[in-house]
Amino acid sequence: MERMAFRAQTILADVLIAAAAFMLAYIVSPLRLPLFGVSDLPAMNVVQLVALYAALAGGFTMLFRRELSPWRYASIPDALVLARVALLTVGVFLLLAFVLDRGRGLPRSILFMAPIFQMVGSMGGRILRRALHEHALDSFAPLKTASDRAALAPSLLLIGPPSLADTYLRDVARSHDRNYTAVGIVGTDARDVGQQVRGVCIIESLENLDAALADLRRWNRYPRAILFLEEPARLKGLTADLLGRLKNDGIRLLRLPSIVELAQHDGVTLLPMREINIEELLAREPIELDRRAIGDLIRGRRVLVTGAGGSIGAELCRQVAAFECAHLTLLDFSETALFEIDREIAETMPQLSRQAVLCDVRNAARVANTFIDERPDLVFHAAALKHVSMVERHPCEGVLTNVIGTWNVAEAARACDAAQMVLISTDKAVDPTNVMGATKRLAEAVIQGQQTGQGTRFSAVRFGNVLGSAGSVVPIFKSQIERGGPVTVTHPDMARFFMTIPEATQLVLHATAASAEGDASRARLFLLEMGAPVRIIDLARQMIALSGLTVGKDIEIEVTGLRPGEKLTEALLDETEQSVPCAPKVLEVVSSSALRVHANHLLELESLAQRSRADDVRRALFDLVGHIRGDRPGAAPNLRVVANR
Repeated sequence: MERMAFRAQTILADVLIAAAAFMLAYIVSPLRLPLFGVSDLPAMNVVQLVALYAALAGGFTMLFRRELSPWRYASIPDALVLARVALLTVGVFLLLAFVLDRGRGLPRSILFMAPIFQMVGSMGGRILRRALHEHALDSFAPLKTASDRAALAPSLLLIGPPSLADTYLRDVARSHDRNYTAVGIVGTDARDVGQQVRGVCIIESLENLDAALADLRRWNRYPRAILFLEEPARLKGLTADLLGRLKNDGIRLLRLPSIVELAQHDGVTLLPMREINIEELLAREPIELDRRAIGDLIRGRRVLVTGAGGSIGAELCRQVAAFECAHLTLLDFSETALFEIDREIAETMPQLSRQAVLCDVRNAARVANTFIDERPDLVFHAAALKHVSMVERHPCEGVLTNVIGTWNVAEAARACDAAQMVLISTDKAVDPTNVMGATKRLAEAVIQGQQTGQGTRFSAVRFGNVLGSAGSVVPIFKSQIERGGPVTVTHPDMARFFMTIPEATQLVLHATAASAEGDASRARLFLLEMGAPVRIIDLARQMIALSGLTVGKDIEIEVTGLRPGEKLTEALLDETEQSVPCAPKVLEVVSSSALRVHANHLLELESLAQRSRADDVRRALFDLVGHIRGDRPGAAPNLRVVANR
């Protein structure tokens, strides 16, 4: 009833505005103008004319459903519809007036003035309502003193296109947010300089950011924070040195939530700003997430994530939860990591059905029972030992977790009739020169050997390093910089592929959605587009600059030499593989290898690993990988290990 009353009030308001517009047009109309019709027919009086005009206006208002558009959100499309209503009203009114009394007593000028007055009145009322809603009239209050108008909140500089600045400022006005006061906009186009967006001036373009900051300092409006309206990687001209100087000046670098975080804030008018991480500033241009395909994949389904406490596993849990899965199972062997991600999901998604399971993927019986209890539709296998140097020293542990653990998860997924299982792999599996890479290559082969053409679909997703993951170079460099250095780099020419954790996870979901379609007779291996490789020493220099320091003056970079198993560069495809595009930023890998890995291939390897025979495990592992890659049977693995110097 309340909703119907609101709609009736809106229609009544438009009817009264139309009646007032017609009456005003009639009053100001010069009656000496020629009249329509002939003089021997009775004429309609003013009340009848006003009633007819207002009734038509009300009819067209309901026809175009104007009562469903709240006045406080009036916009240009609303103005166009209101103009259409006014023109149709006067057109039909003229036709009816001519039919009823040949338009006798109707001045011509009314036909021009009435729709104009109607448009001005109806749109003006909506603009006034929106201005009151957004407090746009506060600055025009005549009784306010200069001190009342002074900004009490910390000053905020906006960086980005004017269109996004307009959206942000409008949301701030609607939500009555007083955390910051916008003092200026640095746009992306020099042609916009000098213009205003909702009362905030575009003071400079991005390439002249230093000049804009100097002007603000001179005007005593130097910002306490900078809000990036776009992802920093999209904004050209932002250098690590400049951002480092800003941080040293005490300026907070903020951004709005990404498209992935939007799903967790559907009911919030103004999304919370947050600090920008260093890895976001180092990242390449981010991808666009195909929310519909991934939503169709996850929504309403039961999902299980192994390694849920790790960097990729935890982000998978966050994004899967945001896409409204029916039930989420978090599986990990690390008690602390599992507790943390379970607590986070509980706080951010309290309504989500979930289960935290403390389980080691090496334990086949425990894994199988967990899968039977949880009945997952989708399985993301992210549990793995991933640190090259650590797995190099402990090859038995690497085999048991990365290879046997993958076999156990795949068998359990098949036994519980899961729709899909996805292995998270790495570019180190390509022509592996270390134990970690070899175990992941064998894990890929395990997944490919599981596909029988029926039941569970198996796939693997291969990508490179992720910025900010536990144990990666970014947190290592960050801690070394905080200690005052030196920052250690193994080789000046070492290069790696990088992407952020959310981006890698998004692309994993893209690939999973792609694997749900097409040929089910074979397991599919996907490769994420990683862009150009980044030299590690350049990454170190950028991070030092972002911290406001200078290499050689404030902090040193030390070259320590390659560790066993390390390569200078990584590849994304093996010699026996080729790739074909299958989705945005996702490629499918086609291999010429004919070997299918089965349980018999792994029995001896597992037995050696359980007996801790490290040298034999290493030899058997690379021999099996050599068979998979198509090397000569029995040939020694082509290790190409570079030892420390």
